Amino acid sequence: MSTLFESIKEDHEEMYEYHDQYKRARERGDVDAQGRWARQLTWEIARHAVGEEIVVYPLMEKHLGDKGKKLADHDREEHQSVKEQLYKLESLQPGSVEYHTLVTTMMESLHHHNDDEEIKDLPMLEPIIGEEASKEAALSFKKTKKLVPTRTHPSIPNKPPFETLLGLLEAPIDKIKDYFAAFPTSEEMQDAKEELKHRDHDAAAGR
Repeated sequence: MSTLFESIKEDHEEMYEYHDQYKRARERGDVDAQGRWARQLTWEIARHAVGEEIVVYPLMEKHLGDKGKKLADHDREEHQSVKEQLYKLESLQPGSVEYHTLVTTMMESLHHHNDDEEIKDLPMLEPIIGEEASKEAALSFKKTKKLVPTRTHPSIPNKPPFETLLGLLEAPIDKIKDYFAAFPTSEEMQDAKEELKHRDHDAAAGR
């Protein structure tokens, strides 16, 4: 069973892979593929962000005292910025300069945010809660991601219990929208999964 750190890092690697796939699609001028990979990226980020806000940040607040509350509030602020950017992305046309600029800006911010979680937040939290609690939190995080919205909703509160309740109301609507949206093909996703096996972004080394 994965620890919380491993589960969060796995999600981060998926985000980077989907972004790389988007960039390759842009390099070859495939606008449809850009839209598909941006949709997949949005799907992953939206679920990941809410999962952290419901499961991870409350643990930081509970076990890390004032420091944990400050870190969690800072992380929520960064999430809010990314949510607003992804919400705006929905109204833009894949292939346009504005669309690509927004994706690039959003991923730069997200990379910094993810690195902070891997370098500071989780290494501080996990030794305090212990390995067993970390694995239980990872399981809860993964289960939560299955129930939350798959698109960003900047107006929804970013703390439980209201985020949990409102998110459960939005999630079915998002999934209906997803049914009619264009995502990467099964073959494209399989290729991405193969590449993921060899990814290992070292956040600390990049600082």
